[in-house]
Amino acid sequence: MDSFIFGKLIDQPRWELEKALIGHVNSVLDLGCGSHSDIRYFKKKLKRTVGVDLFSPSLNIGRENLLHHEYYKIDILSAAKYFGENSFDCVVALDVIEHLEKTDGLCLLDQMETIARKKVIIFTPNGFLEQKPFDGNEWQRHLSGWEIDEMRQMGFDIIGINGWKALRGQRARITIRPKSFWKRMSYLSELYVTKNPQFAFQILCVKNL
Repeated sequence: MDSFIFGKLIDQPRWELEKALIGHVNSVLDLGCGSHSDIRYFKKKLKRTVGVDLFSPSLNIGRENLLHHEYYKIDILSAAKYFGENSFDCVVALDVIEHLEKTDGLCLLDQMETIARKKVIIFTPNGFLEQKPFDGNEWQRHLSGWEIDEMRQMGFDIIGINGWKALRGQRARITIRPKSFWKRMSYLSELYVTKNPQFAFQILCVKNL
């Protein structure tokens, strides 16, 4: 029923990412791809997608499920050295940069711009969101927060994602009861926060090079 009523609002990150990529780029490098990258939904519409992660269990799950065309186990902060300059149309880091210290995050952004020919895309919480490790993966801990103003100053366009910020907490879970009601309110609030990202729980940051 919810999927019929709310449609694409239920999976907004996927659809906004697809809109930013499909028809604009042919190759995508997914840094910190994890085990369930949203790239999987439209991989067939791209000529080449490459997943990179340092956590073997996640990398193996992604590889077994053929989420990307290719996989590499390397440190994302060494990506530019490994892949080289202008080697992909687009480089994405989805739910990744907040797991790095600020200086490392800025280094990652520089590397992404070195590798990408056309676009760099970041998906991250709107500001700092505390999160502890889970699933035995220490890299799931959040170490930094990224603000809308600083991303805009670096040349990114910002799209608000996953509804009103106050409704969600760690791992984007609804924190207010009854959760089924507030989840639906979160979906509806996406209609507003998409273009008013200061109120959004997460932000999709797109930079055209």
